[in-house]
Amino acid sequence: MYAFIINPHARTGLGLKVWQKLELLLKKEKVEYQAYLTRYPYHAAEYSRKLTKGPKPVKLIVLGGDGTINEAVNGIEDFSKVTLGYIPIGSSNDFARSMKLSKEPETMLKQILSPTEYTYINIGRIKYKDHIRRFAVSSGIGFDADVCFHNTPSGIKRQLNRMKLGKLSYTGVALFLLMSLKPRPMTLILDGKRKHFKKVFFATAMNQRYEGGGFKFCPKADPGDNLLDMIVIADMPKLKALLLLPTAYKGWHVRFKGVHTFTCRKAHVISDALLPVHTDGEAAARSSEVLFSLEPERLKLIRS
Repeated sequence: MYAFIINPHARTGLGLKVWQKLELLLKKEKVEYQAYLTRYPYHAAEYSRKLTKGPKPVKLIVLGGDGTINEAVNGIEDFSKVTLGYIPIGSSNDFARSMKLSKEPETMLKQILSPTEYTYINIGRIKYKDHIRRFAVSSGIGFDADVCFHNTPSGIKRQLNRMKLGKLSYTGVALFLLMSLKPRPMTLILDGKRKHFKKVFFATAMNQRYEGGGFKFCPKADPGDNLLDMIVIADMPKLKALLLLPTAYKGWHVRFKGVHTFTCRKAHVISDALLPVHTDGEAAARSSEVLFSLEPERLKLIRS
């Protein structure tokens, strides 16, 4: 039995259209399945929690974007009982891009129904204030999170989605916000080792290589190595940061001074001010202190 969690609003309604086509294929092949369509924020997490509470193994199939994957992962009660499948319909699709999953829904469905390769992936964990959330792709504090705060309700993003250019909304909002950004001092404690930066644009924990619709922020990130990859952009002029942004699509930004990357199991980030925080591109909160780590168990994913 397959349990499908579907975000019908993904990519400005494309999610529902794609699901209707895939459901016809499921019925044609006489596949046993249950379908759960989300209706409001965090509904996917509620479905995921209910579906993974029992003692039986669950084949959990998510149709949506990175935000839907984030919600579904946050609801899982027991990783050892879950096999995750993903049909990417979002505008960014950084999870699918990093895992090299097919962008064709029908192809991905066929692979899910008759898988030939599985992989076990780490899931990130962030603690801020009294809250704990998981992330599949990345979680950050500072500028990249501020872009998420402004991009989520953006009418521009909806228009670009209709033109199949949704991932460009991150770039457009980023360029706009960069002009008014005030970099802040931050202290990072990476597996007990302290590092201080005077003017930080953002600090992000990466479980995957890509964020923000194709920015290859941590080119060497491996979601199965039991390590987080950290990127810190700090102590550089705004103009340089502006010019570096396009190079991040290829991962070339790491060659320049002011771009710092690290690997660790835990990262404690302390700022002198309240800053926005995101998980998998979804605006989470504002905090001056966050703790990044990994869940102790890895999650089984259908790769192909």
